[in-house]
Amino acid sequence: MTNPQIDYAAMAAQWRAERETTLKASRTEVLAQLRALGISEVTAEYEGYGDSGNVEDVTVQPEEVQLPEALVTEVGDFAWSLAYHHRPGFENNEGGYGTLTWDIGADSITLDHADRYVECSHSYDEGL
Repeated sequence: MTNPQIDYAAMAAQWRAERETTLKASRTEVLAQLRALGISEVTAEYEGYGDSGNVEDVTVQPEEVQLPEALVTEVGDFAWSLAYHHRPGFENNEGGYGTLTWDIGADSITLDHADRYVECSHSYDEGL
């Protein structure tokens, strides 16, 4: 039996392209819903560590507009997916966190992200 060669770079590129296509479709759908409600800006705070995470908070401008719970979930899922697409694996170990800010009128998204890490300084002295 022969061992087939697996092109991991090609697989990763294909997965990335598929995620981009899914994100574009989701963005278009959510954007239309937000515009229909008169939303001008969305902010989503996300946090990940210890191999898990979630969107902590979704707020909109103007403040007096209440998003339906299903749309809050859609926005949160989109925010998480976009953050993960640009910073894959940020939920691992010490994790990462950030804020997605979406200007609805311009359809422009800013992702302000931070990764946590542990730094270690080691020394070894013998025969002092």
